[in-house]
Amino acid sequence: MNSIVVVSKNLLAIIGSEQTSEFRLNQIRKSISLDDEVGLDIKEVYFCHLNPDQEDITKEQEAKLIALLNASPNQTPLEDNYFFITPRPGTISPWSSKATEILKNCDINFVQRIEKGMCYNFTRKFDSATLNEMGKIIFDRMTQEVFTNLHESSALFSESLPRQGKDIDIFSDNLEGLKKANIELGLALNADEIEYLYQSYSNTNKNPTDAELMMFAQANSEHCRHKIFNATWTIDGHVGERSLFDMIRNTHSNYSEGIISAYEDNAAILKGHRSGRFYPVDGKYSNHQEDINLVIKVETHNHPTAISPFSGASTGSGGEIRDEGATGVGAKPKAGLTGFSVSSLRIPKLQERWEFPEDKPERISSPLEIMIEAPIGAASFNNEFGRPNIVGYFRSFESLSESLHFGYHKPIMLAGGLGNIKTEHALKKEVPIGSKLIVLGGPAMLIGLGGGSASSLSSGEGDSDLDFASVQRENPEMERRCQEVLDRCWQEKNNPILFIHDVGAGGLSNAIPELVKDSGHGGLIRLRDIPNSEPGMTPMEVWCNESQERYVMAISEENLEKFSQICERERCPYAVVGEITSGHMLEVYDSHFDNYPISLSLDTLFGKPPKTQISFNNHNKQHVQFEYDEKITQDVVCEVLRHPTVASKSFLITIGDRSITGLVARDQFVGPWQVPVSDYGLCKSTFSGNCGEAMAMGERTPLSLIDSSAAARISIAEVVTNILPSGIKDISDIKISANWMGSPNRLNGAQDLYEAVSAVGMELCPKWNIAIPVGKDSLSMTTEWSDDEVDKAVHSPLSLVASGFAPVGDISNAITPQLKDIQESRILFIDLGKGSRRMGGSILAQVNDINSGESPDLECIDEMPRFVEIIHKLLVEKKIHAYHDRSDGGLVTTLAEMSFAGRLGLNIDLSSVLEDEVDFAEFLFNEELGVVIQVSVEDEKYVLSELNKCSLKEHTHSIGTITEERCINFHHNQKAILSLSLKSLLENWHRVGFEIQTLRDNPATAESEFRHDTDLNNLGITPKINFSIPKNIDLRSSRPRIAILREQGVNGQNE
Repeated sequence: MNSIVVVSKNLLAIIGSEQTSEFRLNQIRKSISLDDEVGLDIKEVYFCHLNPDQEDITKEQEAKLIALLNASPNQTPLEDNYFFITPRPGTISPWSSKATEILKNCDINFVQRIEKGMCYNFTRKFDSATLNEMGKIIFDRMTQEVFTNLHESSALFSESLPRQGKDIDIFSDNLEGLKKANIELGLALNADEIEYLYQSYSNTNKNPTDAELMMFAQANSEHCRHKIFNATWTIDGHVGERSLFDMIRNTHSNYSEGIISAYEDNAAILKGHRSGRFYPVDGKYSNHQEDINLVIKVETHNHPTAISPFSGASTGSGGEIRDEGATGVGAKPKAGLTGFSVSSLRIPKLQERWEFPEDKPERISSPLEIMIEAPIGAASFNNEFGRPNIVGYFRSFESLSESLHFGYHKPIMLAGGLGNIKTEHALKKEVPIGSKLIVLGGPAMLIGLGGGSASSLSSGEGDSDLDFASVQRENPEMERRCQEVLDRCWQEKNNPILFIHDVGAGGLSNAIPELVKDSGHGGLIRLRDIPNSEPGMTPMEVWCNESQERYVMAISEENLEKFSQICERERCPYAVVGEITSGHMLEVYDSHFDNYPISLSLDTLFGKPPKTQISFNNHNKQHVQFEYDEKITQDVVCEVLRHPTVASKSFLITIGDRSITGLVARDQFVGPWQVPVSDYGLCKSTFSGNCGEAMAMGERTPLSLIDSSAAARISIAEVVTNILPSGIKDISDIKISANWMGSPNRLNGAQDLYEAVSAVGMELCPKWNIAIPVGKDSLSMTTEWSDDEVDKAVHSPLSLVASGFAPVGDISNAITPQLKDIQESRILFIDLGKGSRRMGGSILAQVNDINSGESPDLECIDEMPRFVEIIHKLLVEKKIHAYHDRSDGGLVTTLAEMSFAGRLGLNIDLSSVLEDEVDFAEFLFNEELGVVIQVSVEDEKYVLSELNKCSLKEHTHSIGTITEERCINFHHNQKAILSLSLKSLLENWHRVGFEIQTLRDNPATAESEFRHDTDLNNLGITPKINFSIPKNIDLRSSRPRIAILREQGVNGQNE
């Protein structure tokens, strides 16, 4: 049949081509339990809603439309044995917005709007109920619908009339109306806030609207207001002098050099290098000499990722990108980082002995589902937006002891990165009365409603439907267009932006009031001027939804035309939705109902409900001696290397574009064999010159169950040892973004949090002159549920994930863990733990289910600043050939990863380090701080003399040499005590990634990649040049003129 089906007078359905690979098809068949003998094909279907006055389309128009959609002219007829999955009726999908614009740009004006669905066509006839049931297994119930009849698709283009909001009666039943609304709307207000609202509205003799209550809940949620970090703390009956936030600010008060902006904006701003920055002005690309300052930020998106992993992680990355772009009056995101912490994976074909049966509520995704879907979500957003993701971490942890269940059922999903900003754009400008309020980006949709409140609850406290409703959906192409608008603005000599906020938690109901409040004035908003793809929403839903890829900004009236021209050039939607007014009232006018769903004093909205009070009595944790008396064999080492925290992270890295921007100097992969063991990420500041910016991460969260202060200190120190080989000059150059996750209202969580923040903010960071100018807390990390009337809970450990950023003067000094084939070289182990070998919380303990032992801690506080200076000096002098830190898995993992990267074996002699072989296990597997470096034999004495200047020579041990033999051999007093096959180690290290890729990707390609990555005879990236390269290439005599053509939403034009 012809590919065009006439559904109705103004609706055509165009059957497209098959877009599903065989292995994806098999995954879908398995998910809907389809019998082998039943055939299934999946095709795209395009629904074209024609203009109302459109007559029959011509053959030429039909051919043009089919060609543009890549549809085959002849299709097999559809029988009554199919279902469609389409966007939810009454919405306009991101794809529809883009495709409709493309059609219009291609002069196909007879189509008013186009929408895309997928048709699942079976060779066996099923009844409508069965088809509908199968469709609902596959679809996203928040954004999609299932149709079992082609004619039902006309609902896609139906429009509903706006629904009325409602007032909450507080005068007839006092507080009960507010309490009921608190539950029904999922506001997460506490008793003090309910009382505050009741008194505030009673004083104005006015009932609140549902829109006002939702707005207040978002603006005052723990997620947005950080009540715990701003709380008053009482310890053993004594009121503390400082809040947790005060302790963090103390790091900046102590040392603020190199910081332009802290705690005042969407991200912190650090001083960068002055160099030639490459961008176009007036249509010409050229270098502009200016200060290239750093914008740094790390966010979490934990709750949404637990509920809907792909979209949760995708919008987490997108939100953090907007935070960077909306810093000051416009910045440019540059490179990203991502991190995940989940409970035990329980991979079907790789069940490990330390994993116990899974126990979780149905409403959240399993750890394995999260790690299959969420990394793809984060990577896809970064890829489509055009930001390389070059740093990350992944931890799997779960522990069950004495009826206490610890883990990450509510995962940590971390998204962060760095960008660049001009000095003159670092601070937001004054916003005068009359300034226009702009919404830039996509339309409002009924998604992500109440996200700020939902994220402030422990998982399980809210309704599961509200949980799902609070997850946003992503549109990275729209965000790219918005960023191009911001780029044109900051590249202008007269930037038209006065003030900008990204739209995140709470949607416009949080972003616009924040902007208006910071202006020092009031604001009038016209609700129906807000771009809206779902006209049937209530005023509360329009105002409070968290549709993504939006910014709000203030622009003076005289610059409005200029801004409009930029938006039109980038084809980026925008709307003038209001203006700044005198006074301190926020009013939102609804022209459809001719009323004000919002009419509230900013003093009430941002007033001061009673301050949170937290108290605890000190509780000393008891440590049980670590005992492990098993013989160390290759199987023991392989088990440690198979732990997901230690294992290869290739499966998390290859899904991302790590070269976009053309400014990435170091990503996760190292050496000719592209082994993912880099300790840091590194960017060039510009295309010319060698200055750059480095970032690295540090976290050791399981240690918190033993000693939260030690865990926090180790996390900060790990940032230092990870970022050190990038070439940073001084420890004080490092600035930290600190992300705190935990449950202070559960178990001993309050004491753990207070002591960890104090250890970092009041002691360690001031000692090292490291400032923490930005951070985030997510303090509802408990998952609670009932199973057969039995109450259950999983608590996360107090978790500090520290991300460090620093300018680098010369990126050519940076080195990696790759061992170099220098026969006359030595392996030096710098034991920053000074001989301590505490095993608590180690990977060896975890794989053996040992919940005992003392936590590693920081022993080199005094020596570390000078140690950083010494390593930098040695890097500049080219005295170090390879560098890797000791962390998860212990020294044996450090050595193994260096061997993997260099495809070289090691002969390790422990005679000078160990007195007795009895200590072999603790020496190999303890996770105290430490560093392993490779130096030439001729430089060994000099390197030791330099390390003596920071009092670490006596803790530096010459422990081995490289060997061409493909193994790591350990000797003690001339006796061989262990030999590890590099091939076996490599296979076990890659096993977790291989099994996940088999489930996530095409099993055949996963198998091929596994064979490639574990083949020791593979030559890697070793180019063989069979032609001579001229010594002098003179391009000055012939320089072709180049034009860059780009379409809306694309990236990559600069490089």
